[in-house]
Amino acid sequence: MSVKAFKLVSAVEREMLMGDKNYVNIECIECCGKNLYIGTNDCFIYHFLLDEKISTAGKTTFAVTKQLHKYLGLKKPVSELKAASALTRLLVLCDNTITLVNMMSLEPVPTGARIKGAVTFTLNENPVSGDPFCVEVCIISVKRRTIQMFMVFEDRVQIVKEVFTPEQPCAVAVDGYYLCLALTTQYIILNYNTGVSQDLFPYCSDEKRPIVKRIGRQEFLLAGPGGLGMFATVDGISQRAPVHWSENVIGAALCFPYVVALDEEFITVHSMLDQQQKQTLPFKEGHILQDFEGKVIVATNKGVYILVPLPLEKQIQDLLASHRVEEALVLAKGARRNIPKEKFQVMYKRILQQAGFIQFAQLQFLEAKELFR
Repeated sequence: MSVKAFKLVSAVEREMLMGDKNYVNIECIECCGKNLYIGTNDCFIYHFLLDEKISTAGKTTFAVTKQLHKYLGLKKPVSELKAASALTRLLVLCDNTITLVNMMSLEPVPTGARIKGAVTFTLNENPVSGDPFCVEVCIISVKRRTIQMFMVFEDRVQIVKEVFTPEQPCAVAVDGYYLCLALTTQYIILNYNTGVSQDLFPYCSDEKRPIVKRIGRQEFLLAGPGGLGMFATVDGISQRAPVHWSENVIGAALCFPYVVALDEEFITVHSMLDQQQKQTLPFKEGHILQDFEGKVIVATNKGVYILVPLPLEKQIQDLLASHRVEEALVLAKGARRNIPKEKFQVMYKRILQQAGFIQFAQLQFLEAKELFR
Protein backbone atom coordinates (compact mmCIF):
# COMPACT_ATOMS: atom_id res chain seq x y z
CA MET A 1 0.00 0.00 0.00
CA SER A 2 1.45 3.34 -0.98
CA VAL A 3 1.88 6.53 1.00
CA LYS A 4 2.84 9.82 -0.59
CA ALA A 5 5.91 10.49 1.54
CA PHE A 6 8.03 12.50 -0.95
CA LYS A 7 7.69 14.65 -4.05
CA LEU A 8 10.48 14.76 -6.62
CA VAL A 9 11.40 18.36 -7.51
CA SER A 10 13.93 19.39 -10.15
CA ALA A 11 16.74 21.60 -8.82
CA VAL A 12 19.56 21.92 -11.37
CA GLU A 13 18.71 21.30 -15.01
CA ARG A 14 21.33 20.34 -17.54
CA GLU A 15 21.39 23.75 -19.34
CA MET A 16 22.43 25.47 -16.10
CA LEU A 17 25.36 23.13 -15.73
CA MET A 18 26.62 22.25 -19.18
CA GLY A 19 24.77 24.34 -21.74
CA ASP A 20 25.15 22.41 -25.00
CA LYS A 21 28.27 20.47 -23.91
CA ASN A 22 26.92 16.92 -24.18
CA TYR A 23 30.11 15.29 -22.93
CA VAL A 24 29.79 16.83 -19.44
CA ASN A 25 28.51 14.45 -16.74
CA ILE A 26 27.78 14.91 -13.04
CA GLU A 27 30.19 12.77 -10.99
CA CYS A 28 29.42 13.85 -7.40
CA ILE A 29 27.40 16.31 -5.32
CA GLU A 30 27.64 17.95 -1.90
CA CYS A 31 25.07 20.13 -0.14
CA CYS A 32 25.74 22.25 2.93
CA GLY A 33 22.94 24.56 4.03
CA LYS A 34 21.93 26.44 0.88
CA ASN A 35 25.22 25.68 -0.87
CA LEU A 36 25.10 22.97 -3.54
CA TYR A 37 28.36 21.81 -5.12
CA ILE A 38 28.64 19.64 -8.22
CA GLY A 39 31.79 17.90 -9.47
CA THR A 40 31.95 16.90 -13.15
CA ASN A 41 33.87 14.45 -15.33
CA ASP A 42 35.76 17.31 -17.06
CA CYS A 43 37.36 18.43 -13.77
CA PHE A 44 35.08 21.35 -12.90
CA ILE A 45 33.41 22.26 -9.60
CA TYR A 46 30.17 24.24 -9.78
CA HIS A 47 28.72 26.17 -6.84
CA PHE A 48 24.96 26.93 -6.74
CA LEU A 49 22.74 28.56 -4.11
CA LEU A 50 19.51 26.66 -3.43
CA ASP A 51 16.57 28.69 -2.21
CA GLU A 52 13.52 26.70 -1.16
CA LYS A 53 10.24 28.41 -1.92
CA ILE A 54 6.81 27.19 -0.73
CA SER A 55 3.78 28.61 -2.54
CA THR A 56 0.50 29.50 -0.81
CA ALA A 57 -0.88 26.21 -2.19
CA GLY A 58 1.93 24.42 -0.35
CA LYS A 59 3.92 23.55 -3.48
CA THR A 60 7.71 23.43 -3.01
CA THR A 61 10.08 24.73 -5.70
CA PHE A 62 13.77 25.58 -5.68
CA ALA A 63 15.20 28.82 -7.01
CA VAL A 64 18.75 27.95 -8.02
CA THR A 65 21.39 30.58 -8.73
CA LYS A 66 24.81 29.72 -10.07
CA GLN A 67 27.58 31.37 -8.06
CA LEU A 68 30.74 30.31 -9.88
CA HIS A 69 32.59 27.38 -11.39
CA LYS A 70 36.24 26.41 -11.21
CA TYR A 71 38.46 24.23 -13.39
CA LEU A 72 40.90 22.15 -11.33
CA GLY A 73 43.44 21.89 -14.12
CA LEU A 74 43.49 18.10 -14.58
CA LYS A 75 42.05 15.85 -17.24
CA LYS A 76 40.43 13.69 -14.53
CA PRO A 77 36.89 13.65 -13.07
CA VAL A 78 36.13 15.23 -9.69
CA SER A 79 35.16 12.02 -7.91
CA GLU A 80 34.08 13.24 -4.43
CA LEU A 81 33.20 16.47 -2.60
CA LYS A 82 32.69 16.99 1.15
CA ALA A 83 32.04 20.29 2.91
CA ALA A 84 33.63 21.17 6.25
CA SER A 85 31.53 24.23 7.07
CA ALA A 86 33.30 24.95 10.40
CA LEU A 87 36.50 25.49 8.42
CA THR A 88 34.74 27.05 5.36
CA ARG A 89 36.54 24.37 3.34
CA LEU A 90 35.48 22.00 0.61
CA LEU A 91 37.46 18.76 0.39
CA VAL A 92 37.84 17.73 -3.25
CA LEU A 93 38.99 14.29 -4.39
CA CYS A 94 40.44 14.25 -7.90
CA ASP A 95 43.13 11.95 -9.32
CA ASN A 96 43.66 10.21 -5.92
CA THR A 97 44.43 13.53 -4.20
CA ILE A 98 42.23 15.41 -1.70
CA THR A 99 42.67 19.17 -2.08
CA LEU A 100 41.33 21.81 0.35
CA VAL A 101 39.54 24.69 -1.35
CA ASN A 102 37.65 27.70 0.01
CA MET A 103 33.87 27.00 0.08
CA MET A 104 33.02 30.40 -1.41
CA SER A 105 35.86 31.22 -3.83
CA LEU A 106 36.73 27.59 -4.72
CA GLU A 107 40.40 28.65 -4.56
CA PRO A 108 42.87 26.11 -3.11
CA VAL A 109 44.26 27.01 0.35
CA PRO A 110 47.50 29.04 0.01
CA THR A 111 49.57 26.45 1.92
CA GLY A 112 48.74 23.84 -0.71
CA ALA A 113 47.75 21.33 2.02
CA ARG A 114 46.51 18.07 0.51
CA ILE A 115 46.14 14.34 1.16
CA LYS A 116 47.71 12.14 -1.49
CA GLY A 117 46.96 8.52 -2.33
CA ALA A 118 43.19 8.41 -1.59
CA VAL A 119 40.85 6.06 -3.46
CA THR A 120 37.79 7.36 -1.61
CA PHE A 121 37.17 9.23 1.66
CA THR A 122 34.55 10.09 4.25
CA LEU A 123 34.23 12.45 7.25
CA ASN A 124 33.77 11.34 10.85
CA GLU A 125 30.44 12.91 11.88
CA ASN A 126 31.00 11.79 15.49
CA PRO A 127 34.59 13.08 15.90
CA VAL A 128 36.85 11.94 18.72
CA SER A 129 39.30 14.87 18.86
CA GLY A 130 36.92 17.44 20.40
CA ASP A 131 38.57 20.22 18.37
CA PRO A 132 35.83 22.29 16.68
CA PHE A 133 38.33 23.68 14.16
CA CYS A 134 39.31 20.38 12.64
CA VAL A 135 37.53 17.60 10.76
CA GLU A 136 38.48 13.95 10.93
CA VAL A 137 38.88 12.34 7.54
CA CYS A 138 39.10 8.62 6.83
CA ILE A 139 40.54 7.51 3.48
CA ILE A 140 40.84 4.20 1.71
CA SER A 141 44.46 4.42 0.62
CA VAL A 142 45.94 3.46 -2.75
CA LYS A 143 48.26 1.26 -0.64
CA ARG A 144 46.72 -2.19 -0.62
CA ARG A 145 44.52 -3.12 2.39
CA THR A 146 45.16 0.21 4.13
CA ILE A 147 42.91 2.80 5.81
CA GLN A 148 44.34 6.13 6.99
CA MET A 149 42.85 8.63 9.45
CA PHE A 150 43.71 12.33 9.13
CA MET A 151 42.94 15.51 11.03
CA VAL A 152 42.25 18.34 8.60
CA PHE A 153 42.60 21.96 9.72
CA GLU A 154 41.97 25.18 7.77
CA ASP A 155 45.32 25.09 6.04
CA ARG A 156 47.08 21.85 7.02
CA VAL A 157 46.53 18.12 7.33
CA GLN A 158 47.97 15.68 9.82
CA ILE A 159 47.95 11.87 9.67
CA VAL A 160 46.71 10.29 12.92
CA LYS A 161 46.57 6.57 12.26
CA GLU A 162 47.18 3.96 9.60
CA VAL A 163 45.22 0.71 9.89
CA PHE A 164 45.64 -2.50 7.90
CA THR A 165 42.60 -4.56 6.92
CA PRO A 166 42.31 -8.33 6.34
CA GLU A 167 41.10 -7.79 2.73
CA GLN A 168 41.01 -4.87 0.33
CA PRO A 169 38.42 -2.28 1.55
CA CYS A 170 36.09 -0.78 -1.07
CA ALA A 171 33.71 1.36 1.02
CA VAL A 172 33.85 2.89 4.51
CA ALA A 173 31.72 4.83 7.00
CA VAL A 174 32.98 6.18 10.35
CA ASP A 175 31.47 6.79 13.78
CA GLY A 176 33.86 7.81 16.55
CA TYR A 177 36.63 5.19 16.67
CA TYR A 178 34.53 2.67 14.71
CA LEU A 179 34.97 1.99 11.01
CA CYS A 180 32.25 0.08 9.16
CA LEU A 181 34.00 -1.44 6.14
CA ALA A 182 32.94 -3.26 3.01
CA LEU A 183 35.83 -5.58 2.17
CA THR A 184 36.10 -7.82 -0.89
CA THR A 185 33.96 -10.64 0.55
CA GLN A 186 32.37 -9.30 3.76
CA TYR A 187 31.39 -6.34 5.93
CA ILE A 188 33.24 -5.76 9.20
CA ILE A 189 33.29 -3.29 12.11
CA LEU A 190 36.81 -2.23 13.09
CA ASN A 191 37.80 -0.12 16.09
CA TYR A 192 40.83 1.77 14.77
CA ASN A 193 41.88 2.77 18.29
CA THR A 194 42.07 -0.77 19.73
CA GLY A 195 42.46 -2.71 16.46
CA VAL A 196 39.60 -5.05 17.45
CA SER A 197 37.44 -6.11 14.51
CA GLN A 198 34.15 -7.93 14.21
CA ASP A 199 32.73 -9.70 11.14
CA LEU A 200 29.17 -8.72 10.21
CA PHE A 201 28.06 -10.82 7.22
CA PRO A 202 29.44 -11.99 3.85
CA TYR A 203 29.05 -9.90 0.72
CA CYS A 204 30.59 -10.15 -2.76
CA SER A 205 31.82 -6.75 -3.90
CA ASP A 206 32.67 -8.15 -7.37
CA GLU A 207 29.01 -8.83 -8.08
CA LYS A 208 27.47 -5.54 -6.94
CA ARG A 209 28.25 -2.23 -5.35
CA PRO A 210 28.48 -2.29 -1.55
CA ILE A 211 26.66 0.38 0.45
CA VAL A 212 27.96 1.46 3.85
CA LYS A 213 26.20 4.40 5.44
CA ARG A 214 26.27 5.87 8.93
CA ILE A 215 22.65 6.59 9.90
CA GLY A 216 23.09 7.68 13.52
CA ARG A 217 25.28 7.34 16.56
CA GLN A 218 26.97 3.93 16.43
CA GLU A 219 24.61 2.61 13.74
CA PHE A 220 25.10 1.85 10.03
CA LEU A 221 22.96 0.83 7.06
CA LEU A 222 24.43 -1.76 4.66
CA ALA A 223 23.43 -3.39 1.38
CA GLY A 224 23.24 -7.04 2.42
CA PRO A 225 22.83 -10.26 0.47
CA GLY A 226 19.51 -11.08 -1.20
CA GLY A 227 18.58 -7.42 -1.75
CA LEU A 228 18.26 -6.65 1.96
CA GLY A 229 19.01 -3.29 3.55
CA MET A 230 20.58 -4.38 6.85
CA PHE A 231 21.10 -2.27 9.98
CA ALA A 232 24.14 -2.90 12.18
CA THR A 233 25.44 -1.29 15.37
CA VAL A 234 29.12 -0.96 16.30
CA ASP A 235 28.61 -4.03 18.54
CA GLY A 236 27.84 -6.06 15.43
CA ILE A 237 24.15 -6.55 16.19
CA SER A 238 20.99 -5.37 14.46
CA GLN A 239 18.32 -3.58 16.49
CA ARG A 240 15.94 -3.18 13.56
CA ALA A 241 14.47 -5.61 11.04
CA PRO A 242 15.96 -5.33 7.52
CA VAL A 243 14.15 -3.67 4.61
CA HIS A 244 13.64 -5.50 1.30
CA TRP A 245 15.36 -3.66 -1.56
CA SER A 246 15.80 -4.72 -5.15
CA GLU A 247 18.96 -6.72 -5.93
CA ASN A 248 20.74 -3.87 -7.70
CA VAL A 249 20.57 -0.91 -5.31
CA ILE A 250 22.99 1.88 -6.26
CA GLY A 251 22.57 4.20 -3.28
CA ALA A 252 20.65 4.65 -0.02
CA ALA A 253 19.73 7.59 2.19
CA LEU A 254 17.92 8.21 5.44
CA CYS A 255 15.16 10.72 6.05
CA PHE A 256 13.53 9.59 9.30
CA PRO A 257 11.33 7.58 9.49
CA TYR A 258 12.16 6.50 5.94
CA VAL A 259 15.00 4.70 4.20
CA VAL A 260 15.21 5.75 0.56
CA ALA A 261 16.95 3.53 -2.03
CA LEU A 262 17.88 4.06 -5.67
CA ASP A 263 18.19 1.38 -8.35
CA GLU A 264 18.38 1.56 -12.16
CA GLU A 265 14.68 2.34 -12.60
CA PHE A 266 13.12 3.47 -9.33
CA ILE A 267 13.45 5.34 -6.08
CA THR A 268 11.85 3.23 -3.33
CA VAL A 269 10.81 4.43 0.12
CA HIS A 270 10.65 2.02 3.08
CA SER A 271 9.54 2.81 6.63
CA MET A 272 12.04 2.09 9.41
CA LEU A 273 9.05 1.71 11.75
CA ASP A 274 7.37 -1.28 10.09
CA GLN A 275 9.85 -2.10 7.25
CA GLN A 276 7.07 -1.86 4.64
CA GLN A 277 7.61 -0.28 1.24
CA LYS A 278 5.57 2.92 1.23
CA GLN A 279 6.30 4.63 -2.08
CA THR A 280 7.86 3.96 -5.48
CA LEU A 281 8.93 6.79 -7.79
CA PRO A 282 10.03 5.99 -11.37
CA PHE A 283 13.53 7.45 -11.89
CA LYS A 284 15.66 6.36 -14.83
CA GLU A 285 19.44 6.82 -15.18
CA GLY A 286 19.94 7.86 -11.55
CA HIS A 287 23.45 7.22 -10.22
CA ILE A 288 23.67 9.33 -7.03
CA LEU A 289 21.40 9.32 -3.97
CA GLN A 290 22.56 11.07 -0.81
CA ASP A 291 21.09 12.84 2.20
CA PHE A 292 22.50 16.10 3.54
CA GLU A 293 21.22 17.37 6.91
CA GLY A 294 17.83 15.82 6.18
CA LYS A 295 17.73 16.90 2.51
CA VAL A 296 17.62 13.93 0.11
CA ILE A 297 19.16 14.61 -3.31
CA VAL A 298 19.26 12.36 -6.39
CA ALA A 299 21.14 12.95 -9.62
CA THR A 300 21.44 11.56 -13.11
CA ASN A 301 24.50 12.32 -15.26
CA LYS A 302 22.79 15.51 -16.42
CA GLY A 303 20.51 16.86 -13.67
CA VAL A 304 19.96 17.19 -9.91
CA TYR A 305 16.63 16.61 -8.14
CA ILE A 306 15.46 16.96 -4.54
CA LEU A 307 13.09 14.57 -2.75
CA VAL A 308 10.88 16.89 -0.71
CA PRO A 309 9.19 15.13 2.24
CA LEU A 310 5.50 15.79 2.76
CA PRO A 311 4.68 16.92 6.33
CA LEU A 312 4.24 13.87 8.60
CA GLU A 313 0.84 15.16 9.77
CA LYS A 314 -0.38 15.20 6.16
CA GLN A 315 0.91 11.63 5.65
CA ILE A 316 -0.89 10.48 8.84
CA GLN A 317 -4.15 12.13 7.76
CA ASP A 318 -3.89 10.47 4.32
CA LEU A 319 -3.48 7.07 6.02
CA LEU A 320 -6.50 7.70 8.26
CA ALA A 321 -8.53 8.81 5.25
CA SER A 322 -7.82 5.41 3.64
CA HIS A 323 -8.73 3.67 6.97
CA ARG A 324 -5.15 2.41 7.46
CA VAL A 325 -5.35 2.92 11.21
CA GLU A 326 -2.42 0.70 12.30
CA GLU A 327 0.00 2.35 9.84
CA ALA A 328 -1.21 5.82 10.85
CA LEU A 329 -0.59 5.07 14.54
CA VAL A 330 2.87 3.57 13.87
CA LEU A 331 3.84 6.68 11.86
CA ALA A 332 2.37 9.00 14.52
CA LYS A 333 4.43 7.31 17.27
CA GLY A 334 7.53 7.48 15.07
CA ALA A 335 6.96 11.21 14.47
CA ARG A 336 7.57 11.87 18.18
CA ARG A 337 11.28 12.57 17.66
CA ASN A 338 10.58 15.13 14.90
CA ILE A 339 7.89 17.19 16.67
CA PRO A 340 8.10 19.32 19.87
CA LYS A 341 6.61 17.49 22.89
CA GLU A 342 3.54 19.69 23.56
CA LYS A 343 2.63 19.86 19.88
CA PHE A 344 3.10 16.10 19.56
CA GLN A 345 0.78 15.34 22.51
CA VAL A 346 -2.04 17.48 21.09
CA MET A 347 -1.59 15.94 17.63
CA TYR A 348 -1.39 12.37 18.97
CA LYS A 349 -4.59 12.72 21.04
CA ARG A 350 -6.45 13.97 17.98
CA ILE A 351 -5.10 11.06 15.86
CA LEU A 352 -6.14 8.49 18.50
CA GLN A 353 -9.61 10.03 18.52
CA GLN A 354 -9.89 9.93 14.72
CA ALA A 355 -8.61 6.35 14.68
CA GLY A 356 -11.15 5.44 17.35
CA PHE A 357 -14.04 6.77 15.25
CA ILE A 358 -12.79 4.83 12.20
CA GLN A 359 -12.65 1.57 14.21
CA PHE A 360 -16.08 2.36 15.74
CA ALA A 361 -17.61 2.84 12.27
CA GLN A 362 -16.16 -0.54 11.28
CA LEU A 363 -17.88 -2.10 14.32
CA GLN A 364 -14.51 -2.88 15.94
CA PHE A 365 -15.81 -1.74 19.32
CA LEU A 366 -13.04 -3.15 21.56
CA GLU A 367 -10.29 -1.52 19.47
CA ALA A 368 -12.26 1.72 19.34
CA LYS A 369 -12.73 1.66 23.14
CA GLU A 370 -8.96 1.27 23.68
CA LEU A 371 -8.23 4.20 21.35
CA PHE A 372 -10.87 6.42 22.97
CA ARG A 373 -9.51 5.54 26.38
